[in-house]
Amino acid sequence: MVRHLAGLLGGLILACTPATALDPSGIPPARDLRAESAAAAKAGMPLVVIYSRDDCKFCKAVKRDYLEPMSRHPRHRDRLVIREIRQDSEQALIAFGGEKTTHARFAADEKIKLVPVVAFYGPDGRQLAEPIVGARLPDFYQSYLDDGIDNARKKFAQR
Repeated sequence: MVRHLAGLLGGLILACTPATALDPSGIPPARDLRAESAAAAKAGMPLVVIYSRDDCKFCKAVKRDYLEPMSRHPRHRDRLVIREIRQDSEQALIAFGGEKTTHARFAADEKIKLVPVVAFYGPDGRQLAEPIVGARLPDFYQSYLDDGIDNARKKFAQR
């Protein structure tokens, strides 16, 4: 009986927990793009943003297999700022110019239609490199990310 009640309680907790809390990727949601991009720029890096949806298995794979391990890698640890913007979320967000918006509105303003998209931003909100649209070829995805970050860093340094 106690085990049955514990199972029901656990199911109720899961049903009431927001989907973002269940995402084990470890990529934090964007909250203040102006501050997050400034922190990235201070480290000499672009702000890396993954646009995703809760129902996108490719988004979860990109976060789990590439972005999260990259954020822990010694080459990028403590320098790379990666954030997630959920195309299907009304979570509050401060945009690059300081205006209040939501994840969904910001993604629409950026003309994000298909996900995943990984974009590379400077502190002024301009994209510094070509975004990676879709999951592409898994064998080369890490190279796409490395190239995007390197190209964005070079463009940032030229400013």
